[in-house]
Amino acid sequence: MKKQIQQSDLELFRQHVQDAEPILHDHVEPDRRRPPPIPRPRPIEWREAGMRHLSESEIETHDFLLFSRPGVQRRLVAELQRGGMEIGLELDLHGLHADHARELLGQFLAECGRRRIRCALIIHGKGHRSSGRQPILKQKVNYWLRLHEEVLAFCSAARRDGGTGAVYVLLRNPNKSMRRA
Repeated sequence: MKKQIQQSDLELFRQHVQDAEPILHDHVEPDRRRPPPIPRPRPIEWREAGMRHLSESEIETHDFLLFSRPGVQRRLVAELQRGGMEIGLELDLHGLHADHARELLGQFLAECGRRRIRCALIIHGKGHRSSGRQPILKQKVNYWLRLHEEVLAFCSAARRDGGTGAVYVLLRNPNKSMRRA
């Protein structure tokens, strides 16, 4: 049952809205425009031209990982080792199967490039579930990162960020990448 509006209330309402102009359309405008869609990243080309001869069996995986491309400044690598660079993105791979981890790593590196990230953290785990063998994901990440041309250097993380169960990854300077292209 509808409530009846009293005459005094109706008159008061009409007094307050007498200056109002009617709306000419009957649909609501959105508050903000939708951002343009971002295309999905293309699959990463895993093999760099100069590294095609590199095989996984040639890469030794020690407890502490350290890799840098020729020409990367020692000061930059030392800062990376100290954990002194701001981490832009983080990826947790530990516990995943190798094929799935490789796919996620490729997508992650593409996303880092899109977002112009300089330093990232990848958690691969310490391999406690590798049943007495070397940590599988740690070995794979050590190999895969060397094949990606945008990776300039990587090293095991500081203890606060996962220690030997994670790596800091130094990516090519996004500003320099744009000039190259």
